[in-house]
Amino acid sequence: MVKKYLVTGCAGFIASRVVEMLIEAGHVVIGVDNLNDAYDPRLKQWRLDRLIQDGAFYFHHRDITDRTALERDFNVDNDRANVHPFSTQFPPDLEEWPYSAVINLAARAGVRASVEDPWTYYRTNVEGTLNLLEMCRRYGVKKFVLASTSSLYGAGNEVPYREDADTNRPLSPYAASKKAAEALTYTYHYLHGLDVSVLRYFTVYGPAGRPDMSVFRFIRQTAEGDPLVVYGDGTQQRDFTYVDDIARGTVAALKPLGYEVINLGSDRPVPLSRVIEQIASLVGRSQAIERRPPHPADVPMTWADVGKAGRLLGWTPQVALEEGLRRTVAWYHENRDLAKSLVLTLG
Repeated sequence: MVKKYLVTGCAGFIASRVVEMLIEAGHVVIGVDNLNDAYDPRLKQWRLDRLIQDGAFYFHHRDITDRTALERDFNVDNDRANVHPFSTQFPPDLEEWPYSAVINLAARAGVRASVEDPWTYYRTNVEGTLNLLEMCRRYGVKKFVLASTSSLYGAGNEVPYREDADTNRPLSPYAASKKAAEALTYTYHYLHGLDVSVLRYFTVYGPAGRPDMSVFRFIRQTAEGDPLVVYGDGTQQRDFTYVDDIARGTVAALKPLGYEVINLGSDRPVPLSRVIEQIASLVGRSQAIERRPPHPADVPMTWADVGKAGRLLGWTPQVALEEGLRRTVAWYHENRDLAKSLVLTLG
């Protein structure tokens, strides 16, 4: 059965893969993105250009903080001219179907950048989520998926992190904004019966990944002969999770669950130094490391307990770090003209 989904942040790293998987499953996707410059927008446009080639994808240039504009994507009668005509392969009345779910992957992400500009993070991650929840309430959308983050676990919890761990001490405005968004989703579940899946992602990497993330930076700096910028001594560990695994878990979380918070991670944390070594081996060269002090908002380790994802979603990570890095390095070489020209930022 064909279903219609609204995916926000559709030109983003994770969201673009979610869109592709939904389309591959035979569904229609309305994508919303404001194409901001939080990182080099040319990469967002590269992802978007691939999506719009498919007749089951329709793009609206929207900012989820603009409630008036956002309403056009829910109330067809208010502004029918803003709804794209659907392909003839789909039912003619599909534009009037309610969304089967809203998948909110639009976010300002990045720990360090949020310390410099917390206001932008609050507007997008909290007010934007509230706008979407209110649209779901008003227009009868029954399912809501929220992308959240492992950053909520802070520095004081035992590893591996379980979903019932203490998340009341976020170390960055980014984490705090996601905590607020999670709280809002519960309120709408409690008051209005909205079925909600909150997904806490752990250090996502892969082809066409964000240039503010360490894996992209390390590949770029190694391939182009530049020094690697590393915060700390490299012993800090991260639960690196391949983007396809994350997208697959996100699609699985569309099932009715009531209200659940679920970790999506690899369950295999590795030191940053090992990732650097593997990238050097794949690229065929190693580079000098420029060490900088660790940021106070960084944590020494992230590690996901993914047992709940297995029980509720039938989900387990499938792509090992070695294979994921190989695919990511291959993407870099295949798209080197673009990749080496992107402005690097620090998340």
